Amino acid sequence: MILDWLNPIDYASQQSDFMARRQEGTGQWLLESSKFQDWLRNSGQTLFCPGIPGAGKTVLPSIVVDYLCKSFQDNTTIGIAYLYCNFQQQAEQKAADLFASLLKQLSQRQSSLPDSIKSLHHNHKHKRTRPTVNDMSRVLQAVATLHSRIFIVIDALDECQVSDGSRSRFLSNVFSLQTRCRANLLVTSRFLPEITERFKHAITLEIRASNEDVRRYLNGHMFQLPGFVVRSPELQEEATIKIIQSVQGMYVAFIICMR
Repeated sequence: MILDWLNPIDYASQQSDFMARRQEGTGQWLLESSKFQDWLRNSGQTLFCPGIPGAGKTVLPSIVVDYLCKSFQDNTTIGIAYLYCNFQQQAEQKAADLFASLLKQLSQRQSSLPDSIKSLHHNHKHKRTRPTVNDMSRVLQAVATLHSRIFIVIDALDECQVSDGSRSRFLSNVFSLQTRCRANLLVTSRFLPEITERFKHAITLEIRASNEDVRRYLNGHMFQLPGFVVRSPELQEEATIKIIQSVQGMYVAFIICMR
């Protein structure tokens, strides 16, 4: 009840939905890249993954989240939290809401609810008030100390609300948490100057639809093409080569080509 009071949004259902759309084997280039492996091994690292619209910036973070959850599923001292920002849900994704979601996720794997969260709930429930960003940040830092390591994945930061300064406030507090707790942070975004400037000192890895990912996707969806193509390996290979040449790093483009 208290966790739902913190934030009712269930990012886990979104995570499951994104993974259900994934073509098996895609995204391995990211997981196997030296930059990702360096980020994974060393605490306190930031991996910034910008990309053009339609490049797969949501599919790949979901692959990272799935990889982290499976890698550390037996280690409850490692905290994993993630956010999928969406401009259509900006009213529900202000800075305080985003911190509440991170706090909720980092608390779920604990054997019992941390006292700091119980106190936060107690201080607000009778007054019917909501915690401020500073309240959430303070309690989040307290909960973070209960973990040996923390991984935070934030998808589509560019879609986070900016009209009231939520994005800037949220980022500042996330960086503060990272400094205090040596958290690992992975962020995806479009190439917006105000965002890329904030991550100019981070490890940067551009997200693009790799040729191998496109080929895997096409191989898994060839049955959607006309019968004369399905029956001809030569035509399938020709179609594959043409689509790979035309999509130019965009997942959306080659999905449209298949249609």
